[in-house]
Amino acid sequence: MSIKTVGVIGAGTMGAGIALVCARKGHQVMLLDANQAVLDKALVYLESILTKDVEKNKISEQEMTETLELVHLVSEIEQLADCDIVIEAVPERLDLKKSIFSQLSVICREDALLLTNTSSISITEIAGGLSHPERILGFHFFNPAPVMPLVEVIRGKKSSEENVEVAYRFAQELGKVPVLVTDTPGFIVNRIARPYYNEALRVLGDHVAGVEQIDRIMKLAGGFKMGPFELQDMIGIDINFATTKSIYTDFFHEGRFKPSRIQQQMVQSGSLGRKTGEGFYDYNK
Repeated sequence: MSIKTVGVIGAGTMGAGIALVCARKGHQVMLLDANQAVLDKALVYLESILTKDVEKNKISEQEMTETLELVHLVSEIEQLADCDIVIEAVPERLDLKKSIFSQLSVICREDALLLTNTSSISITEIAGGLSHPERILGFHFFNPAPVMPLVEVIRGKKSSEENVEVAYRFAQELGKVPVLVTDTPGFIVNRIARPYYNEALRVLGDHVAGVEQIDRIMKLAGGFKMGPFELQDMIGIDINFATTKSIYTDFFHEGRFKPSRIQQQMVQSGSLGRKTGEGFYDYNK
């Protein structure tokens, strides 16, 4: 398949980052969001990253302009009809994702590849009951997408081998390092990462150490680039909490994946991390 046009659904931090990854490689990108304010914010985000690239002499101003011209902001899903690949990057809700893929199954060409950036929801369940489930795969970027090299290519129960190979090669073409993953709760990275977050939250809840102490110790003693609370703030506490809940449910409530009430209360209060200016740290200072 010759991939020229890529659709990205959801213009939040992850979706905008994925759009930039694709545009940098010369693809026409249709970045879709129903909220114009979110689209406007995404454009500012793209311009800010590319401006930094110019300032660092990584690209010229002409290349910045050409890259931005490849990104088209759209608000109607029907505008993705001619895309060769569509990557969904909306919030982690099964009902929302199933609704989107149900529409894409009708709107898009039968040879278009339909990918979900889900971090934990079963690909098999997203594709369940839809026509042509063989073209639905997981394609999981890590935040920030323009920087992080890994992409999990997740094979659903009915994903075809041909489409898995196309998705794998597409990830390579984007300059990423793809890893093939079986459809299992949390896939590889998020499953392994749960104990990192959950135990840190338990230590905090037991008043053994504070947020900054735990982050500092994990960076100094553990060699991690970011502590567990810094990471949650960057990813989004709501996204991290939803991922933990999904994995906990899909593993039939195994205790090691049990979500934290601390996270739950932060989500309920709207303290979601960097994107709201407040999480485990205050970003309004």
